[in-house]
Amino acid sequence: MSYNQYFESALAAAKSLHLAPAKIDAILLDVADAATSQTDELLRENQKDLDRMDPADPKYDRLKLTAERIAGIAADIRTVAGLDSPLGKVISHNTLPNGLNLKKIRVPLGVVGVIYEARPNVTFDVFALCFKTGNISVLKGGSDAEFSNKAITSIIHGVLQKHGININAATLLPADRDATAALLNAVGYIDVLIPRGSQSLIDFVRSNSKVPVIETGAGIVHTYFDETGDLEKAVAIIDNAKTRRVSVCNALDCLIINSKRLGDLIHITELLAAKKVQLYADKAAFEVLDGFYPNELLAEAQPEHFGTEFLSMAMSIKTVDNLQQALDHIAEYSSKHSEAIISEDELLIEKFLNEVDAAAVYVNASTAFTDGAQFGLGAEIGISTQKLHARGPMGLEELTSYKWLVKGTGQVRNP
Repeated sequence: MSYNQYFESALAAAKSLHLAPAKIDAILLDVADAATSQTDELLRENQKDLDRMDPADPKYDRLKLTAERIAGIAADIRTVAGLDSPLGKVISHNTLPNGLNLKKIRVPLGVVGVIYEARPNVTFDVFALCFKTGNISVLKGGSDAEFSNKAITSIIHGVLQKHGININAATLLPADRDATAALLNAVGYIDVLIPRGSQSLIDFVRSNSKVPVIETGAGIVHTYFDETGDLEKAVAIIDNAKTRRVSVCNALDCLIINSKRLGDLIHITELLAAKKVQLYADKAAFEVLDGFYPNELLAEAQPEHFGTEFLSMAMSIKTVDNLQQALDHIAEYSSKHSEAIISEDELLIEKFLNEVDAAAVYVNASTAFTDGAQFGLGAEIGISTQKLHARGPMGLEELTSYKWLVKGTGQVRNP
């Protein structure tokens, strides 16, 4: 089968995907049920992928499915089914002086292509969000997750067939690189392309795609512990942001600490030491931690340790004297994904919120919450770090465009 045949089949499915909201929701609920009922099969196929990857690889955790994770995925699909559909929602409605009645309503983007790496959950998430919004999903997963993605797509296709729906509503491309090249050049077939994965993947897609791209950027995440920050809040927040799940894009990469709070650094890092987090500390922070933090897990930071998305049990520490220096450091190294401040000073908090340029900006909370499900969106198709069309976790509304409906009574435009 040629790649154009895949795209033509997806385009044909798009023309027939006009379903009642209740029908869409019933199908999504069946997909969720099928995922949980076929957990053992999914885990077997996922294990084939895991067996081919080094467990030390940062992508291993993202690749791994467990019964608990599958149950969570199914719960997210059920949440998506229970959300109101944005399709047909009236964004604005007014009547012009000439009597023309204008209505702007939400409509599907069309055929949505997604390129992603070792993240099999994305297959379920993308299908659920696209199907709910009347979009066709064309999926290009990485070879690392080939067995998992095929098994997931098989489950989705089984449910679609059961309901008499064109299975090409969810099209999985081959895992080879030729499929990526074809997708990047699928002008006239793919309406928008969304890469999910490493910065190198995102950069490659942005640089080579002839199809419009929405970037879901890598997360180079900072948390600034201010002079007025609450110590116990800091301990919990920093530990959670760094160690909850190190392979995700909202994980903490750099702790920025006010120099007046360096004395608290030993306490702040106790939980990190227990979990064997490698620290790359600048000179001031290193001098405080030396002799207290495990020697084998402590090193002096080099320039490359700032602006790095670690995706592992590793983190850098930067010392600053004031908020402005923290803002300058974030501005230089941030990927504009998620940034946080731990502070009790309302003026500094407001300055941080107003001046940090990121999709999600936090006050006294862990950046681990940057997630579609956590934001009440059910799931996400990605976290956009750009400013055009969508920013932050992309849920249902972000998978729609709009069109103008213009009703007249015979009006013509004069010269």
